[in-house]
Amino acid sequence: MRWKNLRERTVYENRWFRVNLADVRLPDGRHLDHYLIRLRPVAVATVVNEANEVLLLWRHRFITDAWGWELAAGVVEDGEDIADAAAREMEEETGWRPGPLRHLLSVEPSNGLTDARHHIYWAEEASYVGHPEDDFESDRREWVPLKLVPDMVARGEVPAANMAAALLLLHHIRLG
Repeated sequence: MRWKNLRERTVYENRWFRVNLADVRLPDGRHLDHYLIRLRPVAVATVVNEANEVLLLWRHRFITDAWGWELAAGVVEDGEDIADAAAREMEEETGWRPGPLRHLLSVEPSNGLTDARHHIYWAEEASYVGHPEDDFESDRREWVPLKLVPDMVARGEVPAANMAAALLLLHHIRLG
């Protein structure tokens, strides 16, 4: 059963997102007004070192008033390559410059409300370049053993679904 977006108009807009109101035709012919959020792509990156430790950020999210482990992430700027954005965000937020990045997965974290796509990359090496430029983004940055990831996710210490999915997939890839 396919819903059809007949038209939409912007009701609010800023640099990061647009809130639109869509006229949607349901399969039975009825119409529905549906609000949706149009977002820029998000680039995410981490590194897993030779000791199978993953570089994570411990941060507070004021919207949910929750602490949790995350990967470095941010919006892709106009004209910016997604992998380049992921590398830039990792360096800005952690102080580590990733080696060659590999695409891990792309996810739609809330596709019933937004068109957000998060593109997650990882590297097997990184170079420390200094204190993170965006140190206000996290309380601390740590190398966490990948073997701990499933229990961390189960305890709710990785509250963001995109981050949990990426870390569990890295755990599977590296540790089986």
